[in-house]
Amino acid sequence: MEVLLLTDILGIGKKNDLIIVKSGFALNFLLPGRKALVVTPNVRKRYAEQIKVRALEREKEREMQSSLSSALGGKTVHIAAKVSTAGKLYAAVTASAIAEAIKKEHSATIAADAIVIQNPIKAIGMHSVELTVGTQTIKMSVEIRAEEAAK
Repeated sequence: MEVLLLTDILGIGKKNDLIIVKSGFALNFLLPGRKALVVTPNVRKRYAEQIKVRALEREKEREMQSSLSSALGGKTVHIAAKVSTAGKLYAAVTASAIAEAIKKEHSATIAADAIVIQNPIKAIGMHSVELTVGTQTIKMSVEIRAEEAAK
C-alpha cells in the first residue's frame, strides 16, 4: 500500500515521503495514528508541492552522504587516551569518542550509532572501524596514542 507520511517516523521515513508499506502496518499503525494518508489522485494533487520539495531534500542528502563517504574513506583518526604502565587503556574507546575525534580532525559530523566497532578498543595502536553513511559502509582507521602526562 502506498502512503504519504505526515510525520517523521524513525526507520521508516520523513514527513512528505511517499513510501510503500505492507497493508497491515498501514491499517494498524500509520492510518489510525494519523501518521500517514493513503495515496490517491486527490492526495497527490493536494500535496504535490511538498512531495517535490521532499524529493529535492532526499537528493541533497544523498549527495552529502556520497561526498562525506569519499572524504572520510581510508582516513585515520587520532585519539589520545590514558594508558597504564602495561600499555592497556584504562577505559575502552567508545563510538562517541571516535565521532568526536572525526568532528575535530575532519570537520565532519557522524552519529555515534553509525560507527561500528568490531572488537572493543582497549590497547594502543591502529584499529579499524566501519562507518555507516546512508547505505554505504566505509572503513576507517583509528590510532590510539598514550596521553601526555601533565607536568
